[in-house]
Amino acid sequence: MNQRNHWVRLLALLLSFGLVAAACGDSSDDTGGSDATTDEEETAADGDEEGEGDGAGAVDQSEAAEAVAESAEEDGSEPASSSTATSMEELEAEWAASRQEQIDMLTAGIESGEFGIGDDNILRGTGGFTIDLNACPSDWSETEGIGEEIKVGYTGPESGNLAAYGNQGVGWETYIDYVNENGGIGGTPVELIKRDDQYQATLTIEMVDELLQADKPFAFHTLGTPSVLATYDTLNDKCVPQLLSATGHPAWGDPIEHPWTTGSILGYLTEGILWGAWINENMSDQLPVTVAGLVMDNDFGLAYVLGLEKYMEENPGVIEEFVQIRFDPAAPTVTNEVTTITAAEPDVVMAMMAGNPCLLTIEDAARSGLKDSGAELFMPSVCVDPSFLVPAGEAADGWRIVGGGQKAGSDPQWADDPWVSFANQLTVDAGLDPTIGLYFTGMFYAHAFIEILRVANELPDGLTRTNVMLATRSLSYNHPNLLEGVNFSMNGNEDAYFIEGSQFSQWDADLGSWVQIGGIVDLNGSSPNCNWSDTGCS
Repeated sequence: MNQRNHWVRLLALLLSFGLVAAACGDSSDDTGGSDATTDEEETAADGDEEGEGDGAGAVDQSEAAEAVAESAEEDGSEPASSSTATSMEELEAEWAASRQEQIDMLTAGIESGEFGIGDDNILRGTGGFTIDLNACPSDWSETEGIGEEIKVGYTGPESGNLAAYGNQGVGWETYIDYVNENGGIGGTPVELIKRDDQYQATLTIEMVDELLQADKPFAFHTLGTPSVLATYDTLNDKCVPQLLSATGHPAWGDPIEHPWTTGSILGYLTEGILWGAWINENMSDQLPVTVAGLVMDNDFGLAYVLGLEKYMEENPGVIEEFVQIRFDPAAPTVTNEVTTITAAEPDVVMAMMAGNPCLLTIEDAARSGLKDSGAELFMPSVCVDPSFLVPAGEAADGWRIVGGGQKAGSDPQWADDPWVSFANQLTVDAGLDPTIGLYFTGMFYAHAFIEILRVANELPDGLTRTNVMLATRSLSYNHPNLLEGVNFSMNGNEDAYFIEGSQFSQWDADLGSWVQIGGIVDLNGSSPNCNWSDTGCS
C-alpha cells in the first residue's frame, strides 16, 4: 500500500467522489451528501472549527502504548467478570459492602466539615470537587422532584435512524421496575419520565425545557453527544444533576465548569488513541498505514476523529494518511460512502458512528469488496452489542472492536454469568426478547444510577441533589456489566471519567460472539479533565 502510486489513488478517489455527487447531489450542502477529505485537507477546511486543543480529555499517549503492549502479551481468551460472585445474593452483598464503605467515608467527611455544604454555601467533595451553590437559581430546591416518587427525566431516540437505542430506555424501566418492587430507594419508588428526541438536539432542548417546567425531575439522564452538548449548560445553570450521560464524549469530564454533568462509558478520544496504539503494536511491518474513517457528521463522530488525530500528532510514522468520509446521521444508507472508502484502498477502516449505520457499514463493506481487501476493520465501542453484527452473518466475521470494557447481555459467552442471567430473566419476565442486547445496556446505566441514589439516601440529610453529586463524584464499585480489570470509579476533580479501561476483541460469526484478543488495557485515572469548546478540550 505504501508504495502505491499516489496519483493512481487520487484518481480513484476523484472518480468515486463523482459517483457520490451524482447519487447525492452537491456534497458541500451541510444537510446531505458526504464529505471526503484527507487529514491535511480537513485541517485546512475546518480550521478553528475543530481545532486540536492541548490534548486534555485524552489519555496519556505513552501510557496507552505501554498498556496496549502489555495487554497483547496476556491471554484474553477467557475474559472474566468484574466479580468472583457466583449468585445474585453474593453480588448484592458485594454492592451493599461497597455502598457502606462509600457512605461511611462521605459521612465522616461531612461530619468533620471536610465534605458537604460549608458556611460559604459551597459544596465540597472528594478529589477537590466543589460546586458554588450561590450560583444556583433563587428558587432552586435540593429535593425538587421527590414526592411520592423520585422523578428522573430521560431523553433519547425511540424513532428515527437511531431508534434501536430506544431499547436502552426500556432496559432502564425494566430494572427500575425490579428496584421499585423491592422497596425502591428507602421506600420511595423511582419514576422514569421518558421523551423521544429522535437523536435531534433541537428536540432534546425542547423536551428538557418541557420537563423542567412541567414535571420538574430530581435528576436527568441524556442519551447522545449532540443532545448532552445542547442541554448541559442549561442543566448546570439550573443546578440539576445530569448523571451517567449515555455518550463517551470527552466534554463530560469537566467537573469544574459543568459539575452537575457526568459521563459513563469509555471516552471516544481514548478509543481513538487506542486504535492508533493497536495499529502501531500489531501492524509494525506495514507502517506507515493509510486509515479511512467513516464518520457520523456530528460532535459524536468528530470526537473519534479528534482522538485519532491526536495519536497521529504524537506518533509520526504510524499513520501516513487519514481519509475521512463523513455521512449525515439522518441518511438512510452509507453505501456511497463505503464505496468511496473502498476506492481509497486503506489499510485500516474505523467506523466512527452509532446505531443502525454500524450494521449497514458491515453489509456494504462485504458488498463493495472492502471486507476482502485485506484491510483491518474496526467497529466503534457503542456498537459492541451483538444485535449490530448477528444480522450481517458472515459479513461481520473478523471485524474488530475496542469494546469499552463491557459485556454484552446477548453474547452467549456470558450466559452463565449471574448478573447477565438475572438481567436477561428480568427482560423475559417483562415480555421482552433478551437477544435484543440494548435492554441489557440500559440496565448498565440504571444500575449505577440506582447505586448512586442508594448511597445519597443514607448520607446526612438523606436524598438531596448535593448528596447525589457527592455520591456520584466518589462512586467506585465492581459494576456487573464490566469485565474484570475494568474499573468503574470517579474521584472528584482528580478523576472525572468512570471508565478508562477496555478490551480488544474480534467478532466470530460462527460463535455469534466477540472473542477477546489479549488482556485488559487499564488506563484508569490517566485522562485529564476536558473544558470543551469549538477548539476541542482545554
